[in-house]
Amino acid sequence: MTGDPAADPLVPGTVASGLVRALTGRGETVATAESLTAGLAAATIAGVPGASLVLRGGLIVYATELKERLAGVPWPVLDAHGPVSREAAAALAEGARDTCGADWGMGLTGVAGPAEQDGHPAGTVFLGLAGRGASNVVRLRLHGTRWQIRRAAVAEALAALLEAVTGPSPGTAGGPPAGTEGAADAL
Repeated sequence: MTGDPAADPLVPGTVASGLVRALTGRGETVATAESLTAGLAAATIAGVPGASLVLRGGLIVYATELKERLAGVPWPVLDAHGPVSREAAAALAEGARDTCGADWGMGLTGVAGPAEQDGHPAGTVFLGLAGRGASNVVRLRLHGTRWQIRRAAVAEALAALLEAVTGPSPGTAGGPPAGTEGAADAL
């Protein structure tokens, strides 16, 4: 937290400011489709002055049927793989990008806890990124309370997107964010 009483409390501890600068410098935009974070990623980006130049919007798709209806995740994907899966995260990112007309899409789905869901333990998060003609999914294994897991998911997602936006090889969305377990799978 900074000493500035007007500072947005969601921004510290994230790369949101750097992400907004990077996207602004490239003339690119972002949109989110969020399940477990319920709009927290979009709200964190919006906490940065100048975010209106880059944040197109966000979809809160907490309920499974809204993942299909609002974000365009095909029902066969949800039926075959479940709402907490690599496939759902990739489709959420693509749906956010397409629905909101953004250059980049971010999809977050997972289990904040305290109990497991569909065999996934609390702290399992799938982060999908879509942009520059490619999609990428990272599986995160986070620990802590519901709030800590949700905040960590947002921080990791923003860091991964910043890496993808500024990365040297267009068409890829980068590897797993630092400090996470698991591997990234390009789809």
